[in-house]
Amino acid sequence: MQDIMPTWVGATAKQIARGVRRGDVTATQVVADHLDHIARVDADLAAFRTVRGGEAITEAEKVDEQEDLANLPLAGVPVAVKENTAVAGLPTWNGSAAVRTPVAEADHEVVRRLRGAGAVILGVTRMPELGLWGITDDETAVTRNPWDTGRTPGGSSGGAAAAVAAGLVPIAHGNDGLGSIRIPAACCGLVGLKPGRGVVPCQLGADDWFGLTEHGMLTSTVADAAVGFSVLAGRRPDKLVPPQRLRVGVSLRSPVRGVHADAPNRDAVAAAGRLLAGAGHDTVPADPVYPTALGLQGIATWFAAAAADVRAAGLDRRGLQRRSRRHVALGEWAQRRGYVREADRAAWRDRSIGFFADHSVDLLLTPALATVPPEATGWSGRSWRANMLASIRYAPFAAPWNIAGLPALVVPVGRRPDGLPVAVQLIGPPGSELLLLGVAGQFEMQAPWPRHAPGYPRVPAAV
Repeated sequence: MQDIMPTWVGATAKQIARGVRRGDVTATQVVADHLDHIARVDADLAAFRTVRGGEAITEAEKVDEQEDLANLPLAGVPVAVKENTAVAGLPTWNGSAAVRTPVAEADHEVVRRLRGAGAVILGVTRMPELGLWGITDDETAVTRNPWDTGRTPGGSSGGAAAAVAAGLVPIAHGNDGLGSIRIPAACCGLVGLKPGRGVVPCQLGADDWFGLTEHGMLTSTVADAAVGFSVLAGRRPDKLVPPQRLRVGVSLRSPVRGVHADAPNRDAVAAAGRLLAGAGHDTVPADPVYPTALGLQGIATWFAAAAADVRAAGLDRRGLQRRSRRHVALGEWAQRRGYVREADRAAWRDRSIGFFADHSVDLLLTPALATVPPEATGWSGRSWRANMLASIRYAPFAAPWNIAGLPALVVPVGRRPDGLPVAVQLIGPPGSELLLLGVAGQFEMQAPWPRHAPGYPRVPAAV
């Protein structure tokens, strides 16, 4: 049986790529191992919308046929793509059958870059309808967190996070409009980097959610996060260098009035502060000022982004889930009233960039989440209000940095008393992606985290 034989399931992306380049294993074998694992496990998790199966094996064979693999940083690495991003030969689901678009004739640019680096696309992972919610489910399935299948893996890149946390793939593509990479990463004990604006081509929906959305990767190690980032950004992989002494601002202040981090998330920030000190950095209190108007502008933009995507795709709003219909209607109202303005977003970006100079800090440290992830249940059939409250109450810390267009990263730092992972968020000025990854690497060296949820990937790894 496969599950008593050594496989490459559970290996990191870097380990797999090195093994394929050296001839220790074929890409075809690696992909077959992961397809077998998905077939065994994903019925319990519903991480994937579609698994490509035979097509993925054929692509892996083409990788094996190449004479020179030396310049392929992801040679033979199985990768999943979020279902709102075009993969040639598949429909683009966007979170439900109601918003599915026809079979794509060509890959999205980030998918093209992944394939160009030697990756093999195993399939597309689930997300909530239109990527609007911090919880992943629809009428066909509820996506579950491998750490606790009674809890959500987050959203909107929930399927991607569940897939990596269970070892279904070593790395997965996601995108982040108001926290949609970082929130699932925090829920599932992963590294999740949202690059800064303009670093990775976006090209999603009507206008990338008014410029808020960025593509990124969810990974179980910092090294894999660095490779994934470099591939998506069209750069040669850089070796991470431990940062010299930094001054890091620390804030527990919530962007949402009345919503605060619970004790485990506050303790996570304290633990991260100790890790920073252990790495030779200084920490100082430094609270961003989140104007009340920022929250209102952010919510209006969230509404309007959904309306713009539905309008651009020519969708009939009546076919959407009840929660999404209300969201779109509010978006149309917000745009008519002139509540969605580029000038407001630009002002917050300027203020956010100025924060680092005003407080003489290199980075900002905050909680990643406010409380435990919500239950994994049929949120797609519940009211708009219930979904809004659930998403905002557990994950308020991510959205301001999309509006600002600044790079932000989530990194695990331990576990909650209930056994779920707990994480923190690091934010930096424009161009600080590698610095954020370098600090995360220092966290990983001092306090390594479990790469997969307990009980996964359920097979002995070959490396």
